[in-house]
Amino acid sequence: KLASNGGNVMFVGTKRSARDNIREEAARCGMPYVNQRWLGGMLTNFKTVKQSIKRLKDLEGMESDGTFEKLGKKEILMRRRELEKLERGLGGIKNMNGLPDALFVVDVGYEKIAITEARKLGIPVVGVVDTNNSPEGIDYVIPGNDDAIKAIQLYVTAMADAIVEGKASSSVAPAAAGDEFVEVDEQASA
Repeated sequence: KLASNGGNVMFVGTKRSARDNIREEAARCGMPYVNQRWLGGMLTNFKTVKQSIKRLKDLEGMESDGTFEKLGKKEILMRRRELEKLERGLGGIKNMNGLPDALFVVDVGYEKIAITEARKLGIPVVGVVDTNNSPEGIDYVIPGNDDAIKAIQLYVTAMADAIVEGKASSSVAPAAAGDEFVEVDEQASA
């Protein structure tokens, strides 16, 4: 429903068993994701994170337009390292313009900081909650195993499918929204 209204759902899964699935499925449905390390303040201090994203885009631009080649060897090495570090930390959210409308979290115990930040900002959280974690603070609980790779793949794929489906239904909805429906009182016309 959120995706059909043009909302953003941020996928969060930084544990090793979830990283690849999170990246692939979030990219498939065009949503932001965090699959390496949750940087403290990624949501609550988004203004600063946005500056880092700008720096990442600047470095990518410099690399693609050949500006790197004009620099010295040491300078190129330093810029490439900075680019790799920023790409690792912020690569999944570099196309995110503002705060997400919801968070989809694979392991709520492992991603406590992300959930706390979302709670502070009033962002709803959809979370996979295993028996070893409390569902407290999670708006939409998905009870299930958050350790098995196959289980994680199932949840993440289902979420991505729902988003793709929501986006597809939104592209059809605007054409129908322009039509005006007028209720006709059957007794008055008879």
